[in-house]
Parts: sequence; C-alpha cells; structure tokens
Amino acid sequence: MRSELALLNRRISARLDLRDGDLDCLELVARLGPLGPSALARAAGVHPATMTGVLDRLEKGGWLARDRDPGDRRSVVLRMRPERVGEIFALYSGMNTALEEICADLTEAELTTITKFLNQAATAGHKAIRTLDESP
Repeated sequence: MRSELALLNRRISARLDLRDGDLDCLELVARLGPLGPSALARAAGVHPATMTGVLDRLEKGGWLARDRDPGDRRSVVLRMRPERVGEIFALYSGMNTALEEICADLTEAELTTITKFLNQAATAGHKAIRTLDESP
C-alpha cells in the first residue's frame, strides 16, 4: 500500500509540475499551517537551506504565500493559496471515491478498528522518526 500511494503521489506531483517533496510540503502546510519556514523544515525533515528552494518554487507556482507574521513582523508564515487546492483534490478524486466505496461496505465497528490501527501506526511512525533523529 505504501508503494502504491507513493506512486500515486509521484504521478500527481508530475501532473501539477511539482517535485515529490514539494507536494509533501504543501500537505504539511495544509495540515499544520499557517506556520513558519523553520517549523515546516523540521516537520518535513528537510534542511532549512533546502526548504528555501522548495518555498521559492511553491510561491512562484502560486501554491503558497509567504505572509508577514502579525505577531512578529520580522518573520513570515506560510499558508496555502486556497484557489489552488481544488487542483490537488481533483487529481485525488479517483482514490477518494474508491476509498468511499470501500468504507461504505464496512460496519461502524470495522471502521473504528481501522481508524484505531491507522492512528497507532502513525504514532509508531512518529516515534520511529524521533528515535532515528536522536541516534548518531
């Protein structure tokens, strides 16, 4: 499943003329944002200098905006440009429809079990990342 989703994401990135990592960063901004470039770099596991190039591409492509942070005018916050979000959703619509059909055949108890598993798997992934980051 991980491989199939990775392939889907690569195909969608290509259709949007984005690099794979760019799409990942957009997803993080959509989920966690608005947030600063340093926070995004940490969340993406990307060096801040690399993040600058990613942000330049995303801003130039009209995918995100860098706005002055109202709490600290010296810093910026990143936010998705809402007018572009529909393009991404349209490309995922086939997968979303398939998942809705799969879920329609499941009971509430089965969906609860799957949700619990996915949340626990995500938590385990976060812990594994922290462990790797903390080890030499």
